[in-house]
Amino acid sequence: MSKMTKQEKKNRKRVKPGRLARREAITGLLFISPWIVGACIFLAYPLITSFWYALNNIRITPMGKSFTFVGHGNFTQIIMSDPDFPTQMIDYITSTILSVPIIVVFALIIAMMLNENIKGKGFFRLIFFLPVIIVSGPILGMLTQQGAGSITAIDTQAISGAIESFLPHALAEPISELFENMITILWYSGVQILIFLSALQKIDRSMYEAAKIDGGSGWECFWKITLPTVKPMILLNCVYTVVFISNNDQNAIIELIKGAMFSGTREKGYGYASAMAWMYSVVVVLIVCIFAVLLLARKDVYERQIRKYKKQVRKEKRLAKKIGRRSARNAKKIQKARQKRGYKTYDGSGDY
Repeated sequence: MSKMTKQEKKNRKRVKPGRLARREAITGLLFISPWIVGACIFLAYPLITSFWYALNNIRITPMGKSFTFVGHGNFTQIIMSDPDFPTQMIDYITSTILSVPIIVVFALIIAMMLNENIKGKGFFRLIFFLPVIIVSGPILGMLTQQGAGSITAIDTQAISGAIESFLPHALAEPISELFENMITILWYSGVQILIFLSALQKIDRSMYEAAKIDGGSGWECFWKITLPTVKPMILLNCVYTVVFISNNDQNAIIELIKGAMFSGTREKGYGYASAMAWMYSVVVVLIVCIFAVLLLARKDVYERQIRKYKKQVRKEKRLAKKIGRRSARNAKKIQKARQKRGYKTYDGSGDY
């Protein structure tokens, strides 16, 4: 059987695609060619260029850009000599890890509420999505400067005091800032609500009806039906939220990168800013990987049971084959032994 399989594989490799298959492949390449060209021009080339900038000290002269190769000198200088970037990076990591779960959970709760049969459902959806359209760019900056995106310290003083009494200062400070900026954080949940809504509307209502007939409560329906269905959307919303917060205009690290880029000092410049941007990008990717590992590590209970059952079936099949081969070998041995002793064997036709 294995020889036939290998031969079939060889024959498949020798078969060339027909004219229709080649035409379909060419058509597919033509359709995705704009994306490939755009990715090469606007993604791959800028990434390679910025990495080359990060390895050089760049000076702007009347004759153009002057490059001085410094290797990892810019990265070392950022870590060892820059007093602001490492501090801002720690604050960014802490605030992102704390705010992303709050935004995603809030979006899921609101999406479940908006998915119910309530009056004015479209109006409420508009209200939650409106900040995504209005509160962006300069408008968000103006609102933040006027204090519209944060809660006053007087209102959060009791919460901050309670948090600082239970937690160390390193954790209490970012959590207190999270409560102060709760309005701005919840403004970022419009797109996530729409993504959860699209996932919730695709769930078959008969599944909930069958669960309720079997005595399932609303809490059990949420854990057994709703949450496993929207689990891929949770990961998608986590990745989207991390990227959105990282590219936000109010991010202090982006302001540091802009300041270093347009700095007139000899140490800083385009190369120094590119090194900061690459370090920042690596941290963002690591945060995304952390959320991906946390959400993908735990498999669904039913999936584990199905895999365990399939594994058991495969094990039983291997054992049956092993027993069959062993029985065939033993039958051959017995037949040879009987032939040596001169016994007649039964051939299955009724004659000996």
